[in-house]
Amino acid sequence: MTTRLLGPSLAVLLSASLLAGCSGSDAGSDSSSDKTGASSASASETPYLPVPDGVTLTPQGTHLEVGDQGIVAYEPRQDEVGVLDLTVTKLEQTTTKKTLAAWQLTDAQQKSTPYFVHVSVKNVGESDLGGRRVPLYVVNEANLLLESTPFASSFQACPSTALPKPFGPGATADVCLVYLAPNHGQLEAVSFRPEETFDPIIWTGEITKYVAPKPAKKKKKKSKGN
Repeated sequence: MTTRLLGPSLAVLLSASLLAGCSGSDAGSDSSSDKTGASSASASETPYLPVPDGVTLTPQGTHLEVGDQGIVAYEPRQDEVGVLDLTVTKLEQTTTKKTLAAWQLTDAQQKSTPYFVHVSVKNVGESDLGGRRVPLYVVNEANLLLESTPFASSFQACPSTALPKPFGPGATADVCLVYLAPNHGQLEAVSFRPEETFDPIIWTGEITKYVAPKPAKKKKKKSKGN
């Protein structure tokens, strides 16, 4: 029996990611990014988008490490501002053979390197962002931005789903996003870059090999005494 797990939307989204990168979108690099941490944010700086009182955005161009917090704002649509507290907690690398063998892949997808990006998310704004994807890209070795990959059905290793509905002010979630780096490519950084003129906020750190969790052992039923 053939199991069709990757829907057409996946291929379309991946193609869109590559085309967006080839159009000249420069993802930014260490040399163009300030090496300052989130703690250097100045409350006196004018935020690039309106945010609630008491919220201080991480400055554009900040270079963070895995485990660091970044507070970002973006416009999911023209009349709405989303504000998220994001912490990239883990970066994992795997192979299509190891984790995607049961899925129907295009030739290009089979030649990709899958990465799992784990992120803790908190809504610190005023908009309900339920059903929207976490606005993070990865930067590959060619300095191109790649979008996260959705799946047509459940993928337990790394669900790569949108934020739960609802996801209003104060809501939190731990998410895992899948990125396919084409041509056996590499993940160089995780990037928040909502528009081309934005100096990206990036996360870098150790990338570990994905290890599938061991299946839980079934408890043996105790036999009843005579």
